[in-house]
Amino acid sequence: MRWTNLLAEESNPWGTLTIIIIVVGVIFVLIVFALLAQFVGLYIRALAAQARVSMFELLGMRLRKVNALVIVNGRIQATKAGLQITQREMEAHLLAGGDVPRVIQAMIAANKANIDLQWQTATAIDLAGRDILEAVQTSVNPKVIDVPNPQFGQPTIDGVSKDGIQLKVKARVTVRTNIKSLVGGATEETVVARVGEGIVNAIGSAEDYKHVLQNPDNISKAVLAKGLDANTAFEILSIDIAEITVGENIGAKLAADRAASDLRRFQAEAEQRRAMAVAHEQENIAKQAENRATVVLAEAEIPKAMAEALRSGNMGVMDYYRLKNIQSDTSMREAIARPADSASKPT
Repeated sequence: MRWTNLLAEESNPWGTLTIIIIVVGVIFVLIVFALLAQFVGLYIRALAAQARVSMFELLGMRLRKVNALVIVNGRIQATKAGLQITQREMEAHLLAGGDVPRVIQAMIAANKANIDLQWQTATAIDLAGRDILEAVQTSVNPKVIDVPNPQFGQPTIDGVSKDGIQLKVKARVTVRTNIKSLVGGATEETVVARVGEGIVNAIGSAEDYKHVLQNPDNISKAVLAKGLDANTAFEILSIDIAEITVGENIGAKLAADRAASDLRRFQAEAEQRRAMAVAHEQENIAKQAENRATVVLAEAEIPKAMAEALRSGNMGVMDYYRLKNIQSDTSMREAIARPADSASKPT
């Protein structure tokens, strides 16, 4: 019997092949059904929201490693808001690393506020690292920026008027986002820096600090007239001066510092001239001592010359005595001619 069955199986190979094909088919159907079962909920949600997505599209997202839940939710939101955004556009932005839900929310907010925001512009802003939803919200609801920014550690903007008085100013700038220049436009820090520079310039142009205190709106007008929002991501709506405080008298302080500096310079120059005079006096004293030594040396040669003259017979003894008498007579006359206080001093 056993050999009979083996012979029967060998004589009917198509039956075994058919069984194998059926088993493989069943396994394949089960795998496909298991994969499709994961997307049944998403398919039904999209179908109920009239944002139909086919099963094959959901399976393709799985194969492309795209988060189908994000795409389906985005399709539903866009369709309910009346936005025409295709599934391919959403997938492309998601694969590029963009935040599809936030872009969809931003476009819905822009559409409700009658702001022209295209999908290409919104995705470019999102991929550039800007918060597109916050930008749309700021465009609808303007934000207020403090100048200077307290986070930078500078409490006030300090300027000096032409009369030398320092003024410390705090301002508040109301801006809204300029969607068209958001990509590539300067950030909030640039606006703060430009407004601060404009305030300093406006204060420096004032003839008197009292004029600034009386008309603080002149600062706002002068700053707004400069077009400080050019090439930035914002549009400046208004600049309001919140506080003005009178600081130091910088002009007087600088004048005092300049006078002290001049005094030190003049003292140094006088000291230099005194030192030069002392040095010149010491040089003259040295020269006098040198001349006096020369005279002493010359006088020391006189006795030698007289002795030589006596030995050679050019001078006699009487001539020598007459010379000594003349010297004594000269010394006596000089003593008589000397003042009384000088006469008491030894010669």
